[in-house]
Order: sequence, then structure tokens, then C-alpha cells
Amino acid sequence: MEGRHRTARAHRDAAPGRRRKRGRGGRLVATAVALLVLVTAGVGWLYVELNGDISTFGADGLSDNRPAASTKGQNVLVIGSDARTGGNEEFGGGDKHDIGRSDTAFLFHVYADQRHAVAVSFPRDTLVDIPPCRLPDGTWTKPQSNVMFNSAYTVGQTAEGNPACTQNTVEKLTGLRVDHTVVVDFKGFAALTDVVDGVRVCLPDDVYRKDLNPKRATRGERIFAKGEQIVSGQEALDYVRLRHGIGDGSDIGRIKRQQAFVASLLKKVKSDGLTPTRLLPLANAATKSLTVDPGLGSADKLISFAMSLKDIDLHNTKFVTIPWRYQGARVAIVEPEADALWAALKADRTLDGKNNDATETAATATPTPVSGQGIAVAVYNGTRTTGLAARAAETLKEADFTVTGTATAATQNHTATVIEYGPGRKDQAETVARLFATTDLLSVSAAGINVILGQSYADHPTATLPNTPAVAPTKDTRSADDDPCSNLSYG
Repeated sequence: MEGRHRTARAHRDAAPGRRRKRGRGGRLVATAVALLVLVTAGVGWLYVELNGDISTFGADGLSDNRPAASTKGQNVLVIGSDARTGGNEEFGGGDKHDIGRSDTAFLFHVYADQRHAVAVSFPRDTLVDIPPCRLPDGTWTKPQSNVMFNSAYTVGQTAEGNPACTQNTVEKLTGLRVDHTVVVDFKGFAALTDVVDGVRVCLPDDVYRKDLNPKRATRGERIFAKGEQIVSGQEALDYVRLRHGIGDGSDIGRIKRQQAFVASLLKKVKSDGLTPTRLLPLANAATKSLTVDPGLGSADKLISFAMSLKDIDLHNTKFVTIPWRYQGARVAIVEPEADALWAALKADRTLDGKNNDATETAATATPTPVSGQGIAVAVYNGTRTTGLAARAAETLKEADFTVTGTATAATQNHTATVIEYGPGRKDQAETVARLFATTDLLSVSAAGINVILGQSYADHPTATLPNTPAVAPTKDTRSADDDPCSNLSYG
């Protein structure tokens, strides 16, 4: 391959003053390695080595209004940070005092059977609502609406970023409790990939130096050849940063290649196995690249969590992207598909709709779908959240209900969702209620059925959650054992 990059070791030994162009993008790879390393690290002699390298962020920035904890699996938020503190500027360039950003994030759901897992990626330009977040001086911000997802990490404008704010944002968006948060920088990334002797990847096209730095006047030398190859060190870092020159140059396409990289990495680590001589340097490199929540802030806690992942099968490890569509230059979340995905994870159902909660009985493993055939419903928005009635109407239509209309309710201060039903309609009203997590049924004299949406639905939309198995778009789903050359580009 022409123009191969130097390894991380060679890069560090290069002459002072030569700095790489700054790039922001996928850091999820280092996290996947770190978690896998810790899975195998259940031996006492590693405790002292690991404890000295684990960094934590404060829990004082987490919201007081969090979703309830669940016994159905675990949710781990993985944030890829491009912070330049702690020597990271040597690998990505830039100023160590610059604002830390998160350009990669995914929610990793480990099912209760501890044999299945799914990682849901959030495009950095996704438009979301950010709840109040804590600033460095102890005050809290006002809520923000319709802003980019990655801006949550920049709240406070600090060099190390704000992982608690990103966690608050994910919990508000999904209605799921985040059990743990792991932040990964790229300081240890090159070393991690070197320790595993490289990762097999695939490029759909040749890649040139201008593709890494679009501001270059000329194309420059070829740095990646089309097809399969093994990358490590700085090459691996460049691969996961790469955005331009492939497909439409979008972040969506980069996410696909990052997911393929992590999948290939998991296969490599599984196939190699880990001997004690390989374990310690890999474990050290992994922990040095992590900042975790206080719940994972010691070696024994990290190891205990990681050991719970050891039986997850590669084929049962899935990668998806939150249901999305373009909205101008930004990314909008598609409903009701996204709500159905969160519902599946909350109920511990896999992407094919199967229930994997180890505590569930066979009798409850296959939920009965909700059918609204023959039931007419009017939907009213009883909150000040715009677009809520239209969202609920789409969900009802998906379940074959007839929606006779949507409108704003007489008052917009409803806390819970209310379902009004006329004489002889109680059974139908109860069927409607199955699509909403919390509802009050109210008998009225008027004919028909009205759904008046409350703030509970605005905060945590749960239409199609309890009873209808959700299936993610299969065309955007990758398994960890898939061909590394498959489904690499969007556009």
C-alpha cells in the first residue's frame, strides 16, 4: 500500500514541531477494545496496575429527574471525546486548551441473558432537546431545544468536556436509564491497536491525503488502497476519522465504517485469545484511554462489569444507527421508529422482536400485538411540546387505528395522558391505552374516543412500547461477525 503511515510509536518519536491536522470523529473503537480487555481481566494481580490509571467524572452533574432503573439488562453510554488534554494533542493536533467535543457516541445495551448486545449510534448532527446541565461554577443551564446532539458535551466550554450533560441528554431522548458512562479519548488508541497487532478493515475506494484534510490544494499521496487491509497505530486512527472521499462524505457513512471497525476488532480479540503476557499491556492501554462514571471508578467495579459481558456472542452483537432522516444539513430522528427501538431495549427485546429477559417466562416471551382495526380515535396535544399529536397519530395509525383528527387540547397543562371514551367504548379505550405507558381512562357522555396527551408522553414517548415487538431497520444493522467489506458507505 502506498504512503503507509508511521505507527503511533514512530509518530511520538518524530521531530518536535510536526503536528498532524486536527480531526474529529470516531473514537468508539478504543472503548470497544477497552471493554473487551477488561472482560478478560478478572485476575487479582491486575488490580493494582489498573486502579492507578482509572479516571472518573463527577456525578454532581447528573439530572435529578432520571428514568427509573431497570432490571432488564444494562445500558452503557460510550462517548468518543476529541479532548486535547493529557497529551492527546500529539495524536490529533490542536490546542490542549480547546473545548472538548464528542463526535462519536453510542448506547450499548447488554441484554439480561448476557448473550446478546446492541450498540445504537447517535449521529453528531442529530437535532435533540438538551435538558438543564451543570456548569463548572455549579449553576445549571436552561433547557435547549432542537440543537445538535454533540453540543451537549460542550456545555460549560471546558477542555475536558461535559459527559454528564451528554448522559442527561440521552436519558431524556430515550427514556432509558443509563447505568454507566464511559468516555474514550484517542491518546491510547494507537497503542491499543498496536497491541492487538492491527485490525482488518476494508475501504470501498482508494483514499488520498486530501480526503483526510479537504483543505489541501492537491490530492496528495494515496494513504489507503481500495479493499481489505490491516491497520494499526496512526493508520487505524486515520481510518476511523476518515469522512471525505467515500460515498457522500457524510457522518452517516463514517458511522458505518466505525461500526465495521469495532466488529472486526471484536473478532480479532476473540480469535487471538489473551495470554497473561498480552493481557497486561492491553489492559493498561485500555484503562489509560478511559474516563468513567463513579459507578465504574475502580478496578474491581470495572472488572465485575466487564466479566458480565464475557459470554456475548459475536453474531448476537448488533450495531445500528438511530432511525434518522436528513433535515437540511442536520439529522432528524424518525418517529415512531425511534420510540419503538427504545421500547424494545426497555423491554429487553432484541432487534428481531424476541424477548431476552432471563427473568421472563416463556408464556410472556411473545407479546400480543396491539390491533386498532375498527377503532376511531381523535388526538389532542395537552402540552406545550409542538408536534406531539402528530407523532402519536402516526403511532396509532401504525397499529391500524383510524385517526379522525389532531388538534391542540383546551388546556396545555396535562401531566398524564387521558383517554376519554363514550358509552360502550371502554374495551376499545383499554386497547388504545396499551400503546401508552401511563394513562388515565375517563368515561364521558360524548360518543367516540379522545386521546389527550400529557407531559409524561412528551418526556418519554412510549407508543408501541409495551405490546408490539419492535424491529430495527435490517438494512442498517450489522453483526460483529459480518464481512468487513459489507455495507460500508451511505450515499
